[in-house]
Formats: sequence, structure tokens, C-alpha cells
Amino acid sequence: MPLQHKDKPRLLEMVKQEAYFPGKVILSSGKESDYYIDARRLTLHPEGVTLISRILLDMVKGDYPDAMGGMTLGADPLVGALGVLSFQAGRPVKTFIIRKAAKAHGRQKQVEGPDLKPGMNIVLIDDVATTGKAFLESLDVFDALGIQCRRAICVVNRDEGAKEALAARGCQLLSIFDIREIHS
Repeated sequence: MPLQHKDKPRLLEMVKQEAYFPGKVILSSGKESDYYIDARRLTLHPEGVTLISRILLDMVKGDYPDAMGGMTLGADPLVGALGVLSFQAGRPVKTFIIRKAAKAHGRQKQVEGPDLKPGMNIVLIDDVATTGKAFLESLDVFDALGIQCRRAICVVNRDEGAKEALAARGCQLLSIFDIREIHS
């Protein structure tokens, strides 16, 4: 059943007007598609990132995480908004960004933000999920740190294998939108 939320109709309108582009395109997964979802047009939009962040925080309120974040670049604008809105709501959630590779200098960290430890309730976030590649890379990083992530949330799930790939790794994928909602 699709997610219900008071902000979802307006966000759907924004997705269709601002971020959905029909036409042939090659995705980061290497797959060819008949459409492109440019979710950064929403996550870098003041209203869009606010709506997304409010929905994300409501999606986790029953099992509030210790930290939320994900792979750079898809998660970058979301983590800032999540931090601010969660603080304003009186339930601050720590946020993090995962680099493509560990820094070669300083503390040589691959995960920027608070020190995350095994046993913490971590939620991964991203803008769009196709095959789940960014989420799977994030899980690899956390596996190396001994941290298990049981939930991941994306703005749009293109329904091209991400949910199944994450489930095989013990991580549930939730989404604000399923591609069928956008195509309707």
C-alpha cells in the first residue's frame, strides 16, 4: 500500500512538474530507461527538501534512528534539512555522509559526521533507487565498520531491483514514491 502523508500530494505535484523527464537516458546503473527522475531538482529546492524531510522524519518516528544519512551526492542535501527539521521538532537526529572513498589525509574517514558504532539504529537515505547500487555500497562501508543497517529510504523507487537487492542483505527498502505513483 502506498505511503500516506499530508505533504505527499504537493510533493508528487513537484516531482511531476520539476523532476520527471521522459525520453531515453542511460542511468548510473548502466541501464537504459525511457525516463529520468532528477530528484536533485527537489532536494535542492527549498520547498521540495522541506517536504521530503518532513515525510522522512514521519516515516521513522515509530522507531527513531540514532543517525540518518547516505552516499554522497544523493543524500547530501537531505542530511542538512533532516538535521534542522529534526532539531526544530525537538527530536534531533544525527546525520552523516558517506564518501565514495576514505580521505587520504586527516582522520581518513569515509563516513563524515558523528562517530557511528555497532548497535546504533542507522537509516540510509537516497534520492532515487534503481538497482540499489548506492545503498549496497553504503552497506559495504557499514559492514566494514561492523554496523548493520536494517532500513533504507529513498524518495523514488524505480522498482528495478533495489528492494530485492537490499532485502538479500537484510535491509528493508521503503520509499516515499513508487514509480507507478509518478506514472499515473
